Amino acid sequence: MSSASMLLCALALDALMGEPRWLWSRVPHPAVLMGKLIGWADRTFNAGQFRRVKGALVMTALALFAILLGLLLATLGPVVEIIIAAILIAQKSLAEHVAAVAAALRKSTGDGRTAVAMIVGRDTADMDDPAIARSAIESAAENFSDGVIAPALWFLVAGLPGLLLYKITNTADSMIGYRTPRHQDFGWAAARFDDLINLVPARFSMLLIALPYGLFGRLGEIAREARQHRSPNAGWPEAAMARALGLALSGPRSYDGAMRDFAFVNVNGRKSIGASAIEDAVRALWVTWGVFAALVFALTLSGF
Repeated sequence: MSSASMLLCALALDALMGEPRWLWSRVPHPAVLMGKLIGWADRTFNAGQFRRVKGALVMTALALFAILLGLLLATLGPVVEIIIAAILIAQKSLAEHVAAVAAALRKSTGDGRTAVAMIVGRDTADMDDPAIARSAIESAAENFSDGVIAPALWFLVAGLPGLLLYKITNTADSMIGYRTPRHQDFGWAAARFDDLINLVPARFSMLLIALPYGLFGRLGEIAREARQHRSPNAGWPEAAMARALGLALSGPRSYDGAMRDFAFVNVNGRKSIGASAIEDAVRALWVTWGVFAALVFALTLSGF
């Protein structure tokens, strides 16, 4: 089977099955195993002097391990490749987690805060309804790039080795790639490598969101706002989602008890939003996923 045809099957399998609780309640998810490995490396090597060097060596070892494991698993045949790719592409679970915030917010602000705290890292205790909605929609846009398009593209161009390399790097960044006293040196390599391997997927995600919403005439505006984002990559799908839905995203928020005065993305968009805006974002996720699946289908027909 071609890379594109295997990816198309994986996308369909993920859309149908998502993350079955009956399975992952019995066996550990591959991402959990990656997290345990990274956590062990953090506890073992993140001490003493030369932490940046140690972190770079750990990231190199993790990358080589992922590539070799991918090469080994690929010898088991296309069915195994499809199943692993479907497990590590998270479209349905992303849509479900974001939709759960909308459902909770319809019950109460408190329920919405509890639900959104499951998918964002910022402080949620004092969020009002618009802040909850913005947080959920930003997470939807950013994770569409990180959790769906990026792993899919890396599988498309480099098979299972590329997919596993991406996932272990992204997992390492989410665990140790922070500018905290403990991780600013040890996690530097993971954070920078994650930035690098997400450069193309983030910008491609922006184009995928822009296409069905007729935003190609506003790509310049989207790009300008994306470049002002605190992240070199997250701003691209976020700015496109803001324009697609006519919303103002980002803006001031609190981390670890300290307010950060971030600028709004699409500042003239709607700011007074709630559960219905989150539901619009979930629909946008599936519309954009459909555009990507159609492109992969076209590649399948071409024999890629």
